[in-house]
Amino acid sequence: MSKSLGIFVTNSDQFKHVMGITKAAKAKGSSVKIFFTWDATKNPKQEAGFSELCKIADDVSICADSYKNMGYNVEDVPEGLDASKMATQTQHGIIIEDYDCYLSL
Repeated sequence: MSKSLGIFVTNSDQFKHVMGITKAAKAKGSSVKIFFTWDATKNPKQEAGFSELCKIADDVSICADSYKNMGYNVEDVPEGLDASKMATQTQHGIIIEDYDCYLSL
């Protein structure tokens, strides 16, 4: 069974690292789930590589409440995601419970 990595992203300045870590983990055969919350919910609008990240990672979701608090419309789903990925903090809990490794950026 391959390892799994959950990445909890709260800081919008860490996108380059999220992308690099995801690529490295996938190259080693790990499954990767990423959850963007608070300030990091700006990344889908500010980072051109966000839709590419969604293709590389096994699962990417965004905290809908944080997205709204950052001034975005929750119904304006970022490219690369579908509406079901505009989620709650339950996604963070899934990372903690179900993934072998946990990284917070």
